Amino acid sequence: MQSSEEKVVAVIMVGGPTKGTRFRPLSFNTLKPLFPLAGQPMVHHPISACKRIPNLAQIFLIGFYEERELSLYVSSVSNELKVPIRYLKEDKPHGSAGGLYYFRDVIMEDAPSHIFLLNCDVCCTFPLPDMLVEHKRYGGMGTVLVIKVSAESANQFGELVADPITNELLHYIEKPETFVSDLINCGVYVFTPDIFNAIQDVSTHREDRASLLHVSSFEALQSATRTHPMDFVRLDQDILSPLAGKKQLYTYETADFWEQIKTPGMSLKCSSLYLSQFRYTSPHLLASGDGIKSATILGDVYIHPSAKVHPTAKIGPNVSISANVRIGAGVRLTNCIILDDVEIKENAVIIHAIVGWKSFIGKWSRVQAEGDYNAKLGIAIIGESVTVEDEVVVINSIVLPNKTLNDSVQDEIIL
Repeated sequence: MQSSEEKVVAVIMVGGPTKGTRFRPLSFNTLKPLFPLAGQPMVHHPISACKRIPNLAQIFLIGFYEERELSLYVSSVSNELKVPIRYLKEDKPHGSAGGLYYFRDVIMEDAPSHIFLLNCDVCCTFPLPDMLVEHKRYGGMGTVLVIKVSAESANQFGELVADPITNELLHYIEKPETFVSDLINCGVYVFTPDIFNAIQDVSTHREDRASLLHVSSFEALQSATRTHPMDFVRLDQDILSPLAGKKQLYTYETADFWEQIKTPGMSLKCSSLYLSQFRYTSPHLLASGDGIKSATILGDVYIHPSAKVHPTAKIGPNVSISANVRIGAGVRLTNCIILDDVEIKENAVIIHAIVGWKSFIGKWSRVQAEGDYNAKLGIAIIGESVTVEDEVVVINSIVLPNKTLNDSVQDEIIL
């Protein structure tokens, strides 16, 4: 039996319905954490990564979705991976650190020696076992996964400065206006239970400050508490920034891929990144075919076992095909996600696109975009239950659910 000091737990922050609005229209009918990337729900990728942590006792998902919306998935994935997984619903947003603290008693039930904290909308290889080894070697309270990015894009994230020899976190600032460093926070952490004391100190300091201000001025008290409630604690600004340079926090740099999944365009990019990772982690999930008995497969492609694909179709690279999809003769798919119950008729072409649930793409029709993952219309999006009639061309456009397109469109959002 494992000793209690060896136990590790993982916490994955999944957000809630007030988050992920940039993910529309894909989040209209499915929770963002359950949107499929490379054929698996977004949250499944960090959960699978947590399974590789030695002595993992339990995984917690924290968010403010209703429990019934996640219960079926949580039960299913817990049985599949044979690891206890629980969803903990916040009564209100408490911040990334405040949510952790709110459920501290539950998280500490197994008396873990270490706690991983991950964000659901992060796409990377999640090198968690290696992080844990280095964290123990550093001997600090926490270790942050970091990566180098271009100087031009760094200010979109939390920038940090680390000691080049010891890897100690020396300075941290969230989305600075001027360039600080090309090293950014990846939103993946490992902590000792001392993190709870650090979070409590933030709340205590706020209460003390509010009490002091209350004596001097009621208006000052209002201004001190208006910004954030006492129990709302942000991991970046309230924990990382103040504790940087105090030999409590360290960094672990990854040289692998890393992206944030904030928009539909980035979900398509991250789907392709996960497909490429399957070559090393889950090659059995990748399709193959030579165009004789089955469709021609180019590059990394996932096809759900229930999907029916005509042998003359040409699929890939970077294609994910979900359950009960029907793909006709001569269809060409490149760099796209095809969601459940879609039917694509003969000789249709889909490039740089996401086709929503239960949609119909007619014969000789074309849905495509330029493939700029960061641009508003950089990928084509077909919402749920949309019909694209025969020979209709959809270029660089977003079509909201339940529409029928009889005419071609370009650079439009069809409401």
